[in-house]
Amino acid sequence: MLTFRGGAAALLLALTGLFTLCTPGAPDARAQQPAGVILNLDMTLSREGVLEVTERVTVPPEGHFTMSLPLRVQVSEDSERRFAVTDIETTGPGSAQVADDLFTIDAGPGESTFRYSVQNTVSDAEGSQVFRWFGVLNVDIAEIHATLISPSFEMGIVDCVLGPIGETRPCAQVRIEPDGVLYLDQTNLRKGESVDLTLQIPPGTVPANADITGPGDSPFAITGPVLIAFALLLLALAALAAYIVWARRQTAPGEPLPPLVRADGRTQFSSPAGILPGEAGVLLDEHADPTDIAATVVDLAVRNYLWIGRTGETEWRLVRVNPADEQLRPYERAVYDALLPAGAAEVALAELRAPGRLPAEPLRAAMLADAVDRGALIDPARRRIPLWLGGALVALGAAVTVAAALLSGHALVGVAIALAGAGLLAAKKFLPARTAFGRTLTGQVRGLQQGLEQVTTEQIPAGDRELVFSRGLPYMIVWSRADNWVRTFRDLDPSADDDPGLYWFGGFERDRDLHRFAGHFPYFITAVEGLFPPR
Repeated sequence: MLTFRGGAAALLLALTGLFTLCTPGAPDARAQQPAGVILNLDMTLSREGVLEVTERVTVPPEGHFTMSLPLRVQVSEDSERRFAVTDIETTGPGSAQVADDLFTIDAGPGESTFRYSVQNTVSDAEGSQVFRWFGVLNVDIAEIHATLISPSFEMGIVDCVLGPIGETRPCAQVRIEPDGVLYLDQTNLRKGESVDLTLQIPPGTVPANADITGPGDSPFAITGPVLIAFALLLLALAALAAYIVWARRQTAPGEPLPPLVRADGRTQFSSPAGILPGEAGVLLDEHADPTDIAATVVDLAVRNYLWIGRTGETEWRLVRVNPADEQLRPYERAVYDALLPAGAAEVALAELRAPGRLPAEPLRAAMLADAVDRGALIDPARRRIPLWLGGALVALGAAVTVAAALLSGHALVGVAIALAGAGLLAAKKFLPARTAFGRTLTGQVRGLQQGLEQVTTEQIPAGDRELVFSRGLPYMIVWSRADNWVRTFRDLDPSADDDPGLYWFGGFERDRDLHRFAGHFPYFITAVEGLFPPR
């Protein structure tokens, strides 16, 4: 019986038909049979690089032959070679099977024939392909007769020695005939002797398919494709970061926009591009919050659709003044109808606090939909693309990593793909929700904010102050500066227009300034915001 061990760079002895491949220290093939066992092997290396073996074992009467051959071979301390045996056929009293990384042949007295194919047997060397057969005898073998045919008749014997390890002698009975067939005939081989045969064929004769893993062959090794993948990853992340920075700079505060327009001897309030308070709030933080809805309620009162009446120190009511018309944007109409459904002339804030009376989510959705319809915000379906794409890249990267680790190597390519997906998911919250038009509008809103901060009452004729104050107030509510705006106009006489009190807010008709209004209005805003709890 022979145990074959192979070198790391050469095709191991499996090619020679006994297939017994192992390295020193690996499990040896074991045969228990007295002298008289005869092995005949006919081997063909196919053009696909598969070694096809026909092995005939002749066992004397009352004898028994067993051979266990490892399919995982430790080539060195940190590298391993794997083989596979397939297409096993047996005739005669013998049997063969693959189990627990071993190919086992068992034969009793008589002649048994085993046919099988050995996979992963070919490796490349510089300028050639190399086969090496190195076997150690565990028991006496009476005779070995082997032949080997390869797709190329240009086989050459690089070396062939036999004998005890350290005391080898040249093989006397190995040759290659002119037709390209190798013949090996040996007799009376004793336990402990070895056979070491190295063959060479032209490069590219068969596909190299040796399955060898080592420190440089780890599926997670840094290879050319891995470096390319990570270079592309870094470029993609850099481009994504640059886009985010660029997009954010597009909405940086610009020059202050004067909110006052003078025409025909009057001073009026004007917002850029007709931006409404609720719309301004959505543009600033890219979502609809209670403050944006509260500012819309006040703006509806300022524009004479509602009237706000004080019914107590901390209670108010909303009264219908004019019906909703085509001047209202869809989200404004949604707020109006939610406060005063059809048939309702007025409603107390206390009534609106009843559970389920005033659903907030439809109003938020209406405000966001309005911004999308106007072209200021990106459609939510498009904003989910980074989420879907990032998740798909993470899943694809995981699949590629596993597949590459098991099949082809370069597993870090999959890791790079997964990292790209993770980076996209992490960047999603920083990606702009505004369109280019939306970024322009947002810049104008911030310019309007700066312009309102610079307004003084001295810039406005006394008869126009109440209207300018009222029109600007909802915008100041949006960016939480209503107190400053009221303080700027605290000495405003609301009866200067010959109509006592603020025309849209009742309860202070006898006041000649806004001092008491300034003390009560913040509570009203807080009460309205409380109708729409944050998410």
